[in-house]
Amino acid sequence: MKKVRKAIIPAAGFGTRFLPATKAMAKEMLPIVDKPTIQFIVEEAVASGIEDILIVTGKSKRPIEDHFDSNIELEANLRDKGEADLLKLVEETTGIKIHFVRQSYPLGLGHAVLQGKAFVGDEPFVVMLGDDLMVDETPLSRQLIEGYERTSASTIAVMEVPHEETSKYGIIDPDNQLEENLLNVRRFVEKPNPEDAPSNYAIIGRYLLTPEIFAILENQEAGAGGEIQLTDAIDTLNKTQRVFAKNFTGKRFDVGDKFGFLTTSVSYGLEHPEMKEKLKKYLIELGQELEQAKK
Repeated sequence: MKKVRKAIIPAAGFGTRFLPATKAMAKEMLPIVDKPTIQFIVEEAVASGIEDILIVTGKSKRPIEDHFDSNIELEANLRDKGEADLLKLVEETTGIKIHFVRQSYPLGLGHAVLQGKAFVGDEPFVVMLGDDLMVDETPLSRQLIEGYERTSASTIAVMEVPHEETSKYGIIDPDNQLEENLLNVRRFVEKPNPEDAPSNYAIIGRYLLTPEIFAILENQEAGAGGEIQLTDAIDTLNKTQRVFAKNFTGKRFDVGDKFGFLTTSVSYGLEHPEMKEKLKKYLIELGQELEQAKK
């Protein structure tokens, strides 16, 4: 059984839900307090034992490449000023084996993953979406890798969502529970209407896939939204080899829309060593002001 060493991070979307901020700025570079969202994803990959990362980018995504490159002038300036703590923060983003490839046309998540075929080769790999930040004692990607080491099978992370929100996600039709939090799956359905959803177990942006997915993606017809959907390809893969679902029980932060981004920023701010006390004080005062306004 081959070791899981590689991860693909699709980052080619337009980020239209964050316009006008994303007109000339990559959505993945929007900061949660003081760290770009994509850095959290890369850090999860590294903490999970991933050795090589491919980021699939598109037009206007050059800042992502710059962020993970060295900045000699900035590093020299901080070194000369004796700003050791800031220098350490800057250097944390370098030295990671990150590769980049462009998705020339926005043809869907499945097409974005297909851009990593040559990078992955014949190895199992992880796909990590930047809209979901996952917090657990063991990183979610690591949990998927540990599952693969037991089953040698593709495994998709899922989480229960309100039934009325199933049209926003890929949804699984679960069969039986193989072991704790690991489910057999009859089929995978992309963004079903609530009345048609086979369950409320939603795919949440972490996938461990075997390389056979690429042959399927190469022949995959457009699905929901007129795009090549990764969920459809996984459903096809499930017909010839087992694909399991891992029920994630940790904390998920959805930064894919404005409200989720704001609440994530507040949650992370309340854990930030420099910000937490000031933010707590501000939120308490704000709550008091709102209560006073009701009277």
